[in-house]
Amino acid sequence: MNKNSILKKYFGYNEFRPLQSEIIEYALNKTDALVIMPTGGGKSFCYQIPAIMLPGLTVVISPLIALMKDQVEGLKANGVQAAFLNSSLTPEEQDKVLWAVKLGELKLLYIAPERLFSGNTLTFLQELGLSLIAVDEAHCISSWGHDFRPEYRQLAQLREHFPDVPILALTATADKVTRRDICNQLSIDEENVFISSFDRPNLSLEVLPGRQRIGQIQQIISKMPNTSGIIYCLSRKSTENVADDLNALGFKAKAYHAGMDAATRSKVQEMFITEEIPIIVATIAFGMGIDKSNVRWIIHYNMPGNVESFYQEIGRAGRDGLPAKTVLFYSFADVIQRNRMIRDSEMPEEQKELMDAKLERMRQYAEANICRRRILISYFNEDIGKNCGNCDVCKNPRRQFDATILAQKALSAIVRTNEKVALTNLVDILRGSRNQTIMKAGYDQIPTFGVGKDLRAEVWYDYILQLLNYGAFDIAYDEGHVFKLNEVSWQILKGQRKVEISEYISPAERLAEQEEEKRKTSPRKSDVIRNELFENLRILRKHIAEAMGVPPYVVFNDVSLSEMAQKKPISEAQFKTISGVGQEKFRRYGEVFIKEILEFIKSKSDEKINLPKGLTYEVTYELFKDGMSIEEIAQQRGFTAGTIASHLIKMKENGAEIDLSKLIDAWDLNAIVDAAKELKYLFGEPMKPIFEHFEGNMDYGKIRLALAIWQSEMNTSQ
Repeated sequence: MNKNSILKKYFGYNEFRPLQSEIIEYALNKTDALVIMPTGGGKSFCYQIPAIMLPGLTVVISPLIALMKDQVEGLKANGVQAAFLNSSLTPEEQDKVLWAVKLGELKLLYIAPERLFSGNTLTFLQELGLSLIAVDEAHCISSWGHDFRPEYRQLAQLREHFPDVPILALTATADKVTRRDICNQLSIDEENVFISSFDRPNLSLEVLPGRQRIGQIQQIISKMPNTSGIIYCLSRKSTENVADDLNALGFKAKAYHAGMDAATRSKVQEMFITEEIPIIVATIAFGMGIDKSNVRWIIHYNMPGNVESFYQEIGRAGRDGLPAKTVLFYSFADVIQRNRMIRDSEMPEEQKELMDAKLERMRQYAEANICRRRILISYFNEDIGKNCGNCDVCKNPRRQFDATILAQKALSAIVRTNEKVALTNLVDILRGSRNQTIMKAGYDQIPTFGVGKDLRAEVWYDYILQLLNYGAFDIAYDEGHVFKLNEVSWQILKGQRKVEISEYISPAERLAEQEEEKRKTSPRKSDVIRNELFENLRILRKHIAEAMGVPPYVVFNDVSLSEMAQKKPISEAQFKTISGVGQEKFRRYGEVFIKEILEFIKSKSDEKINLPKGLTYEVTYELFKDGMSIEEIAQQRGFTAGTIASHLIKMKENGAEIDLSKLIDAWDLNAIVDAAKELKYLFGEPMKPIFEHFEGNMDYGKIRLALAIWQSEMNTSQ
């Protein structure tokens, strides 16, 4: 079988995504390669399909147990023999896997780097002989990567132990320095690097002010019921507090962080995957091992430290290609905290400088007033060439205004305090707040005290951050994050430079704009019907998954369910056209899903659902099999008896087991056949002469049935 046939047979897809086919050819030709492909871009197919096609065993090196488990379950569900070897297995279970490897029963073996280099595993695999080695999450090998894992450094030995086995390294995020390091560690030619587009147009991007975060989260997730999502927090304590707050509001949420014992973490993760718990509040410890395709939203409670982490974390939403929402809460306090964490770390100064630069890029993204996707994609040296139309800046571009005088007020206050105030104190001075800190420092006596009292505190916070991003002043991180003047500052103060920033929009105004946008694009009735069926199929999927002990998306992903809800397939041929439905998936689940779709169609038969001709015939047939008469079916479906009769005749012609003679009185049958003979009727001609022969006392449905029976009898006798 060729790679296209395997793609359809095992995975249910008709065509490859960009670069997948080329990468597969590299693997088949025993050529090493580094693959940079965004989360949800289809990295796994790049080694899974060669593994099926090549003789022998493919070893996949993966960092997390949960990730291995999900991958193996998904492969088995598609009819591919795979297993994993890690500490979650008992010694007996491990022996069973090794025997399966020896006997050649497996195509893919997933293994952690620690296990690969422990005991006699290397020797065992060398003696066995391998067809391909895939290194998943390859950025973990680089100390310049955002998720460096020391145990991955051992993989530099792979070429020494397996000189003739092609190595395929794969990751979703890696900047230039990380890419070079991966290639160097794994002895991959830097010319053999495949970089897919980093653009994920199905992800909406939004940044909200980091105030009253729980209230904003409540509003966001209330509008997306029955969906799964992840909230990322900076600290372990925050995950627990946020989860408690959400549970108190009536949501089902669990905290997840590295401080929890392994059994608890595993249980929480399992509950999320099986959709028992729809919301996870986690540190960055959560996510890499999650292969859940239908995460519909990601919220960052705190700002990540770099664009790579942010991109990878939001990439865990919408892996099925369907729309997903991402929200980042941003406050200047997050920047300060992140900067302090870098400064207090034990990493080398060179790496601290790099981390500072990456944090600055993340801040620029959060404070931007231009298309956020362009900023995000440009970080990975890609230009989408246009604004995305799916971020908050594109959807609701903020109006610009001349802020020169406003900037001069803020800068004057900085000057009058001898450049010794940070954000909060500066806002207090401008608004004329007589709190203890201000009074003690004597700032209430400076000329600029209270010159900005006409603006609320949150407005000043917004404007000052914009001015900072504009470059109107600097921050001295090593002096308690106080503001310092620069050359631009003096140009503004002297009236030599005009400043334009965006008008402040409150969270309430922003929400109102979003609601108006939704109102303009309200779903059609057909979408509502589809969504109802989708929900029925989702519940069915969950029940099947629970019975089988697998995550729901292993049965079918949301894309497949959505397509079923739209196309309503009720035959094997129709069902196999659904994306993600391969041979094995149909064998396992086809019949039960078709039954659910039919039940839905029957329940909605009075609502004039527009069905394809072949489908409407089959619906009639299913109702007939349930024991309904032609007249009853006609009444329920809103058709004439003649139309229903024609449906059944068509199904008979297509091979359905229908005794048409039982649908018509014997006297009527004989009378119509006699009339047809008398009129020298030829099959295929209009039935009007026969109808007129009976002076309208014999309906077209009976005539059509009688002629079909007569024709069948004549064909049989020939």
